Amino acid sequence: MSALNIIETRRSIKHFDSDHAMPDSTFERILNAAILAPTSFNIQHWRFVRVKNPLLRQKIREAAWDQEQITSASELVIVLGNSKAWSENPERYWKNAPTDVQGMLVPMLQQFYLGREWLQRDEAIRSGAMAAQNIMLAAEEMGYNTSPMIGIDFDQVAELINLPDDHVVVMLLAIGKGIQQAKPRGGQLPLRELLVEDAF
Repeated sequence: MSALNIIETRRSIKHFDSDHAMPDSTFERILNAAILAPTSFNIQHWRFVRVKNPLLRQKIREAAWDQEQITSASELVIVLGNSKAWSENPERYWKNAPTDVQGMLVPMLQQFYLGREWLQRDEAIRSGAMAAQNIMLAAEEMGYNTSPMIGIDFDQVAELINLPDDHVVVMLLAIGKGIQQAKPRGGQLPLRELLVEDAF
C-alpha cells in the first residue's frame, strides 16, 4: 500500500484485541520510524513513554475519560515534547556535520530559542505531533491500527508518569489490532474552505 493510500484509509480505532501482543521488534521498528520525522534544527524534541504496567494503564484510563483503548490496545505510548531540548548539549544534533556547519548552526539555534518560552513549548509539541503521525502511518503499514487521544486530564497523566517540568504531553497513542471498524467519517470540510492562496 502506498503512503497516500495509508493516509486516505487510516482511521482512529477505539476497540482493540486485548489478547494480541505486539512483538518488541515490531514496536521498535514503529518507534524508529517516529524518530525520522522532521524537526527544527534537528533538535528531536520528542520523547516517548511506553506504558506496559497494567495498573498504570488503568490509572491513565481513569484520567482519560475511561477510554477503552488505553487498556485494550497492545501498546500505549505517551508522546511527549522536551521544551528544553534546544539547550541540552545541542552539539550532538549536528555531530555528523562538518565542523564549520556545527559552528554555524549551534549558536543559531541557541539564539533562536533563548528567552522564547512560548516557542520552546510550541516547537516541542510540533515535533512530537510529527513523530506521532509517523507512528500512526508506520503502524498501519505493518498491519496495526492506532488511536490518538488528547481527551485526558493532562496534569493527572503528567503526575502518573512523573513528567519532568520541562516536558509536555503531546498525546496518547494506542496501537494494536482493531476488532471493530471505525464509524463513518463525521464530515470532512471541502478543500476550498481550507485553502487560501497567497494571503487572507
